[in-house]
Amino acid sequence: MSSDNEDTTSSSESEQSDSGRDTLEFIEKLSDVPMGKLPTHVDFQRTRVDCRADAPVHTDTFQYSGAYASMGVDNSLLDNFSNNFRVEVIRLEKDEMEFDMIGIDPAIANAFRRILIAEVPTMAIEKVLIANNTSVIQDEVLSHRLGLIPIKADPRLFAFTENDTANETNTIVFGLKVSCEKQAKRKGPKREGQEQEGQTRITVKSKDLVWLPNGSKFTLDSEGSNSSSKSKTYTSFSCSQDSLPEFSSNPIGPTDGDITIARLGPGQEIELEAHAVKGIGKTHAKWSPVAPAWYRMLPEVILLKDIEDQMAEKLVATCPVKVFDIEDIGNGKKRATVARPRKCTLCRECIREGKGWEDSLSLRRVKDHFIFTIESTGVLPPEVLFTEAVKILLDKCDRAINDLC
Repeated sequence: MSSDNEDTTSSSESEQSDSGRDTLEFIEKLSDVPMGKLPTHVDFQRTRVDCRADAPVHTDTFQYSGAYASMGVDNSLLDNFSNNFRVEVIRLEKDEMEFDMIGIDPAIANAFRRILIAEVPTMAIEKVLIANNTSVIQDEVLSHRLGLIPIKADPRLFAFTENDTANETNTIVFGLKVSCEKQAKRKGPKREGQEQEGQTRITVKSKDLVWLPNGSKFTLDSEGSNSSSKSKTYTSFSCSQDSLPEFSSNPIGPTDGDITIARLGPGQEIELEAHAVKGIGKTHAKWSPVAPAWYRMLPEVILLKDIEDQMAEKLVATCPVKVFDIEDIGNGKKRATVARPRKCTLCRECIREGKGWEDSLSLRRVKDHFIFTIESTGVLPPEVLFTEAVKILLDKCDRAINDLC
């Protein structure tokens, strides 16, 4: 009897094993679960953000290399990056650049943005020596305003100061001496910034900052100094900066000469020296080389159904950035087309009219395609800023690898 039970048990296990094997073979042969390739709906979730009327879905990214191992798909970030990454420049102007970063993870795109804002070095005014300030602006506020003026000087030609003495390799010196004479004593033509004849105020602007290539002119007060010896100043320049080839043909100064520093009334005067040094935006925002540096995922607008006649006109009128156009398809009929998908801000106004619109139109974002915009303050061209950001990220990666080895 026990022998019959054992035979029955082994027969049952064999049947279950054969059944499981048959089931697995059946699943592998299904057309919608291909091995070595993701199903359409899974690939859509991996590569697109679906922007619906209430909220976007599938916003997360799958960074684990074995996320799709059961389907025979390698999700390795490094392999995808090395095979698919490319940069396409869309628009390049003097101080602004727009380009596409394709085949990249959001974390790396954000790393470039943060490096541009906080880690690409520039030159900015750090020390202000005020000899005279009788304006209504306090010394601290005046110094802060001077610090925020972008300086057009290549920071790659200068060294960080740290605790070193200010010299021609790490410091730029500017002088500012402006006064507003009283009305009775004022002679000659009206000064630029004086709106009308007889106006009793003048505007001090960034163009009034004068580059001093020989260094500071203010002398240090020291007891027992020998009057016959050369007076010591706040800098120790061994040569004039304008004698150096990198500066002789490219004078240093503010990027914009029309930045207002102060307003002076009759009898008021400002006399000071401003020393600019090399720094990064992580220390203070005045060293940040970009105004905004931002990115957004590439929008994708798909018409799931033909939208014609009055509905097409309503769709075109609904979109605030004019993504859609109307084309004539003959026989007096019109049809909506997607003309400018890149302009789409995904405000979703076009699909908020009701369920029918959401069934006819799909708004998406491509997860690995970023529209990146850099607006420089004028310190360096935007393409140079991006190149420097790439170098900094590479240096960070090298240091991380060396620390792990």
